Amino acid sequence: MRRITWVKGTLKDFQGFPKPVQRQVIAALRMAAGGEKAETAKPMKGLGPGIFEIAARLRDDAFRAAYAVQIDEDIWVLHAFQKKSKTGIKTAKQDVDLIRERVKRIKEQVQ
Repeated sequence: MRRITWVKGTLKDFQGFPKPVQRQVIAALRMAAGGEKAETAKPMKGLGPGIFEIAARLRDDAFRAAYAVQIDEDIWVLHAFQKKSKTGIKTAKQDVDLIRERVKRIKEQVQ
């Protein structure tokens, strides 16, 4: 079982999610820590291998948590956000850029 590590600020954002959404995301992260992939997790395109996004819904709201499985030994939770896309199903550029920056920073720290 791998350890789940939260990038600074991400845990606080995640704690603002509704409790049912928190439970869904935690269940998916625990599966990842055990070497499995939850049905709600999918690879994030354009960010390289090992970066996944957990999608959780509650009523009409969409929530996302991005995590990395191929950095160090930990499962790194990179970003947690409520999706408010104005472009359909696409994740906002600012969220993708933030995830990309956090991946880069973590890779620099663990080397």
